[in-house]
Amino acid sequence: MHLHKLIKKEKIEQIFKEFLGKIKQLPPIKSAVKRIEREREIYYIKILEIQDQDILFKIGCQAGTYIRKICDSIGKKLAIGAHMQQLIRTKAGPFNDKEMYSLTELQDAYTLYKEGNEKELKKIIKPIEYSVQHLPKIWIHDSAVDPLCHGADLKIPGISKFNSNIKPNDLVAILSQKNELVAIGYSKLSSEFIKEKSTSVAVQINKTFMETETYQHYIKQAPSKQP
Repeated sequence: MHLHKLIKKEKIEQIFKEFLGKIKQLPPIKSAVKRIEREREIYYIKILEIQDQDILFKIGCQAGTYIRKICDSIGKKLAIGAHMQQLIRTKAGPFNDKEMYSLTELQDAYTLYKEGNEKELKKIIKPIEYSVQHLPKIWIHDSAVDPLCHGADLKIPGISKFNSNIKPNDLVAILSQKNELVAIGYSKLSSEFIKEKSTSVAVQINKTFMETETYQHYIKQAPSKQP
């Protein structure tokens, strides 16, 4: 972040502390979302270095937080103005900057794969289940897979087992009995209520990943009516 004027370090540190926790944010004019005020959570924000009018800092935040808006808001709080000068994303979910690969490395790995060596390609391309390892999980019965793939929400009778730390509105991963990613969605109930309820919707599905009819043979067909 670049400050538009010099200011005391103590004042900068004081203002930074005000941006920890839940904040209100209006997306920038040039953004991909509707410009309405939204609440976002800042898990940590730490100043690493201050050199004249430049501040290097590290921030951990909820998805959808605009860092350039954070810089602008800090500048306004300091009454001197500021803007984002450079941004490096170091982590998103289970992915981090230590596992970044260039297109050249991907191309080389693919060349080795065509020659019969798939080790390097497997190191770069992860199975989709890798991307949800940080999310709480619910495993479902085979008979519940296809209805979800057709757009149904997950009801409690379709659940086989689940993690004990699920809270309402958590983003959760829905897995098959073989640990295949079926869908993700937002929990409507906590783990405790899932145990107690019988027919309620447990998860509102946000996105499905498995093809329809993958588990078609598990759906019980209703007997046909006789003429």
